[in-house]
Amino acid sequence: MARMTLYALSSSLSSSSLCRNSRIPFSSRLSHLCVHKLKLAPPQFSIAGFPRVLTRCKKEDSARRESTMPDRFRHLTKEAPDTPIRWPCFVALGFLVYAWRPVLFELSNWRKAAFAILGFLGDLSKFALALVFHFVGDPITSLIALVETAIYSVRAFYSGIVAYTPVRELTTVILLASSVLAIGEAVAPNSISKQPYVVTLAGLLGYAAVQSYISEPFFWTVLLGLYGYSRFIKKRDDVTSALPSAAVLAGVGEPWVRVVAITGYLALAMYHNSTKTSSEEERQNLRRAPPIPLLAAALAIGVRLAAKWAGYRHLTWMIV
Repeated sequence: MARMTLYALSSSLSSSSLCRNSRIPFSSRLSHLCVHKLKLAPPQFSIAGFPRVLTRCKKEDSARRESTMPDRFRHLTKEAPDTPIRWPCFVALGFLVYAWRPVLFELSNWRKAAFAILGFLGDLSKFALALVFHFVGDPITSLIALVETAIYSVRAFYSGIVAYTPVRELTTVILLASSVLAIGEAVAPNSISKQPYVVTLAGLLGYAAVQSYISEPFFWTVLLGLYGYSRFIKKRDDVTSALPSAAVLAGVGEPWVRVVAITGYLALAMYHNSTKTSSEEERQNLRRAPPIPLLAAALAIGVRLAAKWAGYRHLTWMIV
C-alpha cells in the first residue's frame, strides 16, 4: 500500500514538471498525462488525482500566455499583411481569352456591323441636314448675319460713348431741355406723363439729326407732325402739344434756334396760363420718372466719366 502511494506521488511530480518545461501543446500534454496515469497508476489514484493535475496545467498555461510587454509596444508585434499576388489573375485571364476566342471573334464581327450601321445613320443625317439647308439655309444665314451685325453695332455704340461722349454739350442739352419741360409742367401739369412715347420719339429724332442720320427738312417735318398729332388727334392743349418739339429744338438746335424756341414756348405758356380757368386746373403727379432721352444722356455722361476715371486710376497704378 505504501509502495503504491509513493508511486502515485512520483507520477504526479513528473507530470507537473512535464507541464512546466515541455514545449508540447497543452492538449497533447493532457492526453499523454492521461494515458500515462491510466497505464501506471491504479484506478482509484488516477481518478482522484486527475482534476488537480488538470487545474495546475491550466493555470500554468494562462500565466504563460500573459505577456510582460508594455501596451505601447504591443502594436509593433502585429504581423504585416502579405501583399496580394496578382500575376495568377493575368495567367487565368490569358487562358480565358484563349478559351473564349470564338466568342470574341463573333463580338468583333458585331462591332464592325454596329459601326457600319452608325456610319450609315450619320450619312443619312448629313443628307437630311443638307436637304433642310437647301430650302431654309439662306434665311438662317441672314438671321445669323443680322444678329452678328446687331452685336457689333451695340459694341461700337458703347465704345463710342466711352471714348467720344461730349460731356459739356450733353450737359447743356440736359439743362435747356429740362428748363422747357419745367415750363410745360408748371403751366400744364402731367404734360410729360400724358405723352411719354411722343417725348421719346422726339428725343430720338434730335439725336438722329445731330448725327446726320436724317436730313434737316425731314426733321422739321416730323416735329410739325408730332405737334399736329398731339393737338388735333389727341385733343391736347397747345402747351402740351408743343412741349416735345420745343424741348428738342432747345436741346439740339443752333444758338438762335434755341433762343427762339425757349422764348416762344415761354410766351405760349404765359398766354395759356393767363387764359386758363380754375376748372381746368389739374393735380400734378410728383411720382414720375424723367424722360427717357434725358435719362439716356445722363447715363452716357456717367459712363464717360467712369471710364475716364478708371483709365486715370489704371495709369496711376502703372506709373507707381
